[in-house]
Amino acid sequence: MKFAIIALLFFCAQAVFSQSKTINGVVSDKSGLPLSGVSVSVQGKSSSAITDFDGKYVINNVESDNKLVFAYIGMISQVVAVGSNSSINITMQDASQDLKEVVVVAYGVQKRGNVTGAISTVSSKDIAALPITNAESALQGRAAGVTVINNGSPGSTPEVSIRGLGSPNNNSPLYVVDGVIVGNLSSISPNDIESVSVLKDASTAALYGSRGSNGVVIVTTKKGKSGVGQLSFNTYTGFQKVGKTYDLLNSEQYQQYAKDWGVTINRPADFLKNNVNYLDEIFTTGAMQDYNLSYSSGTDHSTNRFSAEYLKQDGVIVDSGYERYTFRANNTQKIEKLRLTVGSNMGLSFGKQNPERISGGRTLIEHAIKAAPYLPVYNSTNLGGFQGPSNAADGQDAENPVRVQSLGYTINKTLGITGNIFAEFEIIKDLKFRSQVSLDYYDLDNRNFIPSYDDDSVPNGSTHSAAYSATTRVYGSGQTIMFNNSLSYKKTIAEKHNFDAVILVENNKSKGEQVNAGSRYSISDEIDQLNSATVTALSSTSFEDYRVGYVGRLNYNYDEKYLFAVSGRRDASSRFGSNYRWANFYSVAGGWNIAKENFLQNTQVSTLKLRASYGTTGNDEIGRYAYSAALVGNLIYPIAGNAAVGTTAGSLASPDLHWESKTMKNIGLDFGFLNDKITGSFEIYDNRSDDLLLNLPVAPSIGSFSGSQPKNVGSVSTKGFEVVLGYNDNEGDFRWSANFNLGTSKNEVLDLGGIDKIAGGTAFRAGGDAISQTTVGDPLFYFYGLVADGIYKNQAEVDAVFTATPGQTTVKPGDIRFKDLNGDGNITSADRTKIGNPLPDITYGMNFNATYKQFDFNFFITGVQGNDIFNTNRYDLEGMAKLFNAGTAVLDRSIVANGVVTNPDSTIPRLNGAVQNTAVSSRFVEDGSFARLKNISIGYTLPSSISKYFSKLRVYASGQNLVTITDYSGLDPEIGNGNSSIIGGTNYDKGIDRGNYPQPKSVLLGLEISF
Repeated sequence: MKFAIIALLFFCAQAVFSQSKTINGVVSDKSGLPLSGVSVSVQGKSSSAITDFDGKYVINNVESDNKLVFAYIGMISQVVAVGSNSSINITMQDASQDLKEVVVVAYGVQKRGNVTGAISTVSSKDIAALPITNAESALQGRAAGVTVINNGSPGSTPEVSIRGLGSPNNNSPLYVVDGVIVGNLSSISPNDIESVSVLKDASTAALYGSRGSNGVVIVTTKKGKSGVGQLSFNTYTGFQKVGKTYDLLNSEQYQQYAKDWGVTINRPADFLKNNVNYLDEIFTTGAMQDYNLSYSSGTDHSTNRFSAEYLKQDGVIVDSGYERYTFRANNTQKIEKLRLTVGSNMGLSFGKQNPERISGGRTLIEHAIKAAPYLPVYNSTNLGGFQGPSNAADGQDAENPVRVQSLGYTINKTLGITGNIFAEFEIIKDLKFRSQVSLDYYDLDNRNFIPSYDDDSVPNGSTHSAAYSATTRVYGSGQTIMFNNSLSYKKTIAEKHNFDAVILVENNKSKGEQVNAGSRYSISDEIDQLNSATVTALSSTSFEDYRVGYVGRLNYNYDEKYLFAVSGRRDASSRFGSNYRWANFYSVAGGWNIAKENFLQNTQVSTLKLRASYGTTGNDEIGRYAYSAALVGNLIYPIAGNAAVGTTAGSLASPDLHWESKTMKNIGLDFGFLNDKITGSFEIYDNRSDDLLLNLPVAPSIGSFSGSQPKNVGSVSTKGFEVVLGYNDNEGDFRWSANFNLGTSKNEVLDLGGIDKIAGGTAFRAGGDAISQTTVGDPLFYFYGLVADGIYKNQAEVDAVFTATPGQTTVKPGDIRFKDLNGDGNITSADRTKIGNPLPDITYGMNFNATYKQFDFNFFITGVQGNDIFNTNRYDLEGMAKLFNAGTAVLDRSIVANGVVTNPDSTIPRLNGAVQNTAVSSRFVEDGSFARLKNISIGYTLPSSISKYFSKLRVYASGQNLVTITDYSGLDPEIGNGNSSIIGGTNYDKGIDRGNYPQPKSVLLGLEISF
């Protein structure tokens, strides 16, 4: 018996030990290159190993019924059963390939093949290819139908619109970062972004109902992944310069030009020898640098990713620049016993901007154009140390732009915190409950200090000066707290019927406050603090917003062939009156995956899907408390013969104000051939915005100080199509891909509630007409003015036009000839007409990527076609309305002798000509179309045999905005809403160049390291 028991134990032990073995193998990427640092672990056990620099691994104590887990940052984890194998080789696939199969949508994800709506996606690979400071810039030219307009000023936020403009009001999309609704993406490092989804139709955006009418941009940040921890460091450094400038009169030319005006310059001879080009003085070479450090790790139960970035960008205008620190921490934790997943996504950013300063309502570029070139930049004998004009001969309205920008300081500091904490509980199989609390917090601190100065101490001179120092402060903070609770259910029945349902309740509360203060100090320029002695400004504001929404969505597909989606949302917003605070929004969509039909099996057609959607979204982005009556104070009334301060009705109550609504129709076709080697899509959309919120005039007898009342009256139609084409060759040593996208947009105003027009685009000279306007039957914000028709060459040509006023002497030969469109024999404001459209007909982008062994190459082109720009700089360069410095074009101005223009080929009017020469006209309208080489880069990744201490080491060089093809004569054809410092950045100034900060050319060197 003892012998039998011992024998039994021996054989059992032998059987046990025979099941434990050693497994080895090689892990490589899809191109066959070995991968070092791959985590290899036994599922459910502590045994693990790491691949060496040749991709090899050895792991002991593995049993036949075990499974091995292969994990690597940026690649899809794989789980392999051991079985009888003693050697297991693995080929890892890029996680980006997996992302192509899944699309982030509102409140969840969907398989791309099951999507019925219009969605464009931009991956982290595409974002990383372009060194950018603002994540919005990554969308430019990469997402069909998305227009992105950058501003060269460091720290500025790009303007983004999706599928054109649908309203004269706010047209910015809604931004969502990891489920948190934010104002923009300026506080997020592009290095932290995993993917961006742009929701463009009702099927995708209607779930954000109250705020989705302008489209939705959903940003997913990078998360930790299972596997060995990875430390990454990315950096780049380089310089930036303006690519173009204007030719201005030099000192000698200006002095002769002044004589032609009949002006004598009373300056010493040595003074007049100065020759200063003020554009050269304000433009400089700006350095740019970025440092990003991240660490990612994870297990089957938890993942973590931490990152930090420092960005510093010096502007191409002196003393302008931007600094930003960003920090992000994302983590998840699975508690399997409780069927619970908890986590958080938190971001923190600090920004400091030195912006371009505006003085006298003029940009620095306008001042630089007009400044007399014999005036030196600096003069130590003047208070403040700068030189400026003293009389009309010097062009006295023009200030020294270097002094405007450099004396004292302007610093705008920001603090932003965005994040969420969530918990997801699996109630039963396929049914999950998720609760999430989100925060979007901002804090701003804008400081401005200008010491006393006197740009010209000439006795009795009319100069720019201040006998005191001036200090202003703007402090503000605000926050939005969002609380969401949702139930989601996914179920497959009979392996064919697939259901995906979500119901959600969300509550948003926003509040904020701001304090504005200013004071002067006459005793010292060393004190930059506020004081109570001479207060120049003191005010404060506060606000609160509330939004409540109830959301439901159901997606169904049969065998992933026939697709159906329906969603609904009921919203309330505190921005409307009590009568119409609630509104309903909905969408329906369907799709047919034709490629999955039997008749297309075993063909070259890999993807073919037809889809359509219809639905509504809303917009509540109007001024706060517009529904309420307001009071205006500080009005002076004569009471009993004395001046008394009184108060009157500022505006009328509008309790019936309600949502702007947009009805969206979309038809799309997705296709792919040769196993999606060739891919593409085609979209047609038709959007209509109704109940636009417009200010209608009211009778003066009502007594409203504003003279208007907001009402829901207008309508705008926007139509267009989009095309996306792609080619991918991923075989062999040389691999390449090319993608092209194109989008069109055309809008028409259908109704303005009885208003004849909405005027916009403030005139560029006192008493002038508005530059743009909006009327029924026309596009939004079109340019409106006279039509220039050359130069009057002689008196006979003048008389032929002014038949109603023969003998008039205001307009003479050498003046601009305008078309008499109404045929009344005179040129008046009645002859104004549409002279340009600031909105492009087409936006496009092309991206090319290639790799050859260790080398990689990328170039990216973006552009627009069919838009116009109103160039007010030409008024400064060629207008000659008053003695200022000007462009060299005025040297070829029309010369008149004996009533005849002696140089008939001149396109520039005579000196000191008719006032009409500087009227708003087609003379200042130019074609704004352009094609721009946005980025070109070449990189080299060291092979693992050389960089044995790193899992990745890549060096690269890149250039941005190096080539721009355009007929526009200005410094930069990428013009959005004008200069926000002058006109507030409203749509009414769209496409008007008032000396905007130009985008620079830049050259960068970069390094990417992973351990």
